[in-house]
Amino acid sequence: MQIILKAINQKFIMSDDLYIKFVEFIRELYDTKGLVTLHAPLFLGNEKEYVLDTIDSTFVSSVGNFVKQFEHKVAEFTSAKYAIATVNGTAALHIALKLAGVERNTEVITQSFTFVATCNAVYYCGAKPIFIDIDRVTLGMSVESLEEFLQQNTEIREDGYCWNKSTKRKISACLPMHTYGFPVELYKIKALCDQYKISLVEDAAESLGSFYDGKHTGTIGKLSAISFNGNKIITTGGGGIILTNDEQLAKKARHITTTAKLQHKWEFNHDEVGYNYRLSNLNAALGVAQMEQLPKYIKNKRKTAKYYQEWGVKHGMEMVKEHYNTRANYWLNTIIMPDKKHRDELLKVTNNNNIMTRPAWTPMHKLSINQGCQYSNLINTEQLSDRIINVPSSVKLTTK
Repeated sequence: MQIILKAINQKFIMSDDLYIKFVEFIRELYDTKGLVTLHAPLFLGNEKEYVLDTIDSTFVSSVGNFVKQFEHKVAEFTSAKYAIATVNGTAALHIALKLAGVERNTEVITQSFTFVATCNAVYYCGAKPIFIDIDRVTLGMSVESLEEFLQQNTEIREDGYCWNKSTKRKISACLPMHTYGFPVELYKIKALCDQYKISLVEDAAESLGSFYDGKHTGTIGKLSAISFNGNKIITTGGGGIILTNDEQLAKKARHITTTAKLQHKWEFNHDEVGYNYRLSNLNAALGVAQMEQLPKYIKNKRKTAKYYQEWGVKHGMEMVKEHYNTRANYWLNTIIMPDKKHRDELLKVTNNNNIMTRPAWTPMHKLSINQGCQYSNLINTEQLSDRIINVPSSVKLTTK
């Protein structure tokens, strides 16, 4: 049975047979007749050797040389002046927000189209999220939506801070997320943040290896957070990192993520409420080995994205592409289907054939935990969240 689909600015015919051809294309791409996962970790280098080194040394916790090496490698790769490793990306984002000035009863402007960890980190600070729309091209925070919200809903008071005129709360930070590794329009967002006296914090959880105007994502805001969860472009098993170019913020981040313990050979003195958020040496050893492979992984993933895009052009599937002036890591290749009905059909066919695909996250403003949060016109969020499919994007040893 043929299904007539209408895409933006074009019409094309898609059939059940084409869905099967897509399954066959993915199987050929990954050279397997078995299960094709969405994004599996890959261990090609010194992972076992380095992990065994930590076991042999007995320094498997947060003290050890691999933690320092991992931080150095990430800082060097991203050109950030400082990198502070944490137990996971959410912990990194929590501390980044806290150090950016997010306090109890303040607000953080973010996007509704994101993973729930973005909101959780805001709540950990005792603050409340405000949701604005995403850009149709970048899938991240919309500059136009941000500007419209700020113009209509905020004011700069005599204290020099930005205040929400309706909720009477201070807006302490703006938190864009580089969705699926595609960079947002950072310069324009930063200009608005500077104009309205708001700290810019980047949720770069998914964008290790993505660049905006030649600068690595996560290095333009005051602070940022990257995730090294098992499904990311590289992994430490579980881990995250805070990036900043501010020396004092870096020192503070390192201090409070290590239970705010004052350095001493044997005494246990803590000068504020801290967090047990430091990455273990065991996890960092895995991360050091993974960082050695990162350039190769990014090159491979960008080649895979090119094959998806070529197939999409040939068969009438709209694939998300990097925006001008950016270079994406293509963490998850993404299809935009014409509507929810056809999205669900493709999800069913692929998953029934052991090809792991997934829809977009449920938008944050629709979750019960976020009821009562302020949000703007979310037309792109509403439309795209019903149409997006993420497709297998693992790094491959060989690319056809």
